[in-house]
Parts: sequence; structure tokens; C-alpha cells
Amino acid sequence: MLQFLFDTLSRTGDLALIALGLSLVYGMAKFPNIAHVQYAMVGTYVSVGLQRIGAPLALSILAAALAVGFLAMVCQLVLFRRLLRAGPAIAMIGSMALAMVMVAVVLGSFGSSPLQYQLPVQPPLILGGAIVSQNQLISMTTTLVLLVFFAIILFKTRLGRSLRAMACNVSLASAAGLNTEAITRLVNFLGGGLAGLGGAILALNTGAYNNLGNDLLLPIFAAAVLGGLGNPLGAVAGTLIIALAETFVTNLNIGWLYGQSLAFIPAGYISAASFIILLLALILRPYGIFNREVRRV
Repeated sequence: MLQFLFDTLSRTGDLALIALGLSLVYGMAKFPNIAHVQYAMVGTYVSVGLQRIGAPLALSILAAALAVGFLAMVCQLVLFRRLLRAGPAIAMIGSMALAMVMVAVVLGSFGSSPLQYQLPVQPPLILGGAIVSQNQLISMTTTLVLLVFFAIILFKTRLGRSLRAMACNVSLASAAGLNTEAITRLVNFLGGGLAGLGGAILALNTGAYNNLGNDLLLPIFAAAVLGGLGNPLGAVAGTLIIALAETFVTNLNIGWLYGQSLAFIPAGYISAASFIILLLALILRPYGIFNREVRRV
């Protein structure tokens, strides 16, 4: 049971920052940015690339977050701000095109072989009978600290009040004197930075590979929809539910179906859990579990 808990928390740590960034940006822009998961993929390559040429690991991860945050802000200014004039559907299609371009650029630049951090081999930790790698522990701890820090900013600072005001009503926030254009740029920088940071931390466990964004697409969007698009902390709660479902699927013993003592569902079917939860959420709770803020938006 303890191993199941650690596996669930580890998967939550892999997804939470990326889902948080997606939901944060949706609260401002009001369109689902498909390219957001590719920001995380770019973050893995930037951080792994810097670490492999000699930069310290912490500095590589921070640089990846800043670089991807800047990339997301530039994409907002150059591309999405114009596409949104034609409506959110056009912007979403444009984000799909941008996602494919980003994958093609990374594939052409780095090739198809995965890249790994050059880190010393470390023995796993045994905590109460559960086996946890040191990279998983770093990922979970870092994500938890960052989520607490973000929650403090969102609910205890003037910037957080401005973000929540714009998520509720951009026009009213502008009429109240907020610099909505500057805040929008900042939110896109933060959202992209969170995606890049989440990708860089995720690379501790998975490495960098060009299909990472596509693998993240379903669980990240399922988590964001489940928690309520535009509700950042709701997206984190949705991530926990998705991680719980995925861990349950991969640990479910179905040996009794085949007359064997042990038989498990292949890991390749893990996305089915996210897909099923996404469908159920869209049917039963289309505004998400924490839907009050989303309805107000």
C-alpha cells in the first residue's frame, strides 16, 4: 500500500506543474493551448542539454524554466494574440500547428534518440518497505514546495488578486485599472516557465525524447478538465486523481482472468485511464469538479 502511495505521488509530481501552467494560462486566454505540453518537452531538452555540457543540474533546470517561459511569452505576443482575434477555436488550431512545428524542430536538431542527464548511479531508498529512487524523491519534494509557493502568491499577494480578477472578468479588471496586457504577458511567461520546469524535473525520471509532449497530452488535459479549466489549484487536484487512476491500472493484478497468479495490464495502456476519466468528466462534470470559478468565467 505504501508503494502504491509513493508511485501515485511520484506521478503527481511528474504532471502537476505542467497542468498548473496550462490551467493558469487558460484562465487568461480562454483557449486550450495544445502546444503547452510541447513546452514541457522543450524544457527537457534544454535542461538535459545544458547539464550534459557541464552546467550544474539546478542551474540547468532553472535555465530551462526561464527559456521556455520566454518562448511561451513570445508565442503569445507573435502568434496567439493575433489568432485569438478570430476566436478561441482558431487559436486552438494554431496551437496544434505550433506543437507539430516544435516537435519537428526538436527532432531535426537532436534526432530521435532519447537523452539522459549525466548523473551518478545512486541506490534507491527504502522507506517503510517502499522503494523510492532519489530522483523521484527530488521530483516530489520540489513540486510540493513550488505548489505551496504558488498558492501563497495566488491567495496572499496583490499579484495573485490581479490574476484571479482577470480570470473572472478581463474587461472589468481592465476597467478597474489593471494593466491587463502586462499581466497577460506575465501569466504566459509563468505558465510556460512552469511547463519547462515540470518537463526538466520529469526528465530526471524519463529523460528527454521528442514524443514526450504527445505522451503528456491526455493526462495533462484530463487533469485540467477534471479540476476545472481556469482553476490552477483544481488542476493540481485533478492531477492527483489522474495519477491515482494510472497507478491503479498499472498495479491491478488481473491474473485471475488467465488462471495465473500474477498478470498486469501493460504500461502502454496507461493513457486509457486518463482517456476514460476525461470522457467521464466531460459527460458528468463538464465544468470540472471545482467548477464554481469556471462557471463565473
